[in-house]
Amino acid sequence: MENDILRRLLWTGLLAATGALASVLANRAATVIWVRVFKEDPPE
Repeated sequence: MENDILRRLLWTGLLAATGALASVLANRAATVIWVRVFKEDPPE
């Protein structure tokens, strides 16, 4: 039982971490594209 709970917690943590990382990377990529296309900072 404990092993199953631990595995679920680890999976949830891994999923949250990869989701957060993907969000940060997507934001940075969009910022780079925006600056190159419009030559100005993106709107906030």
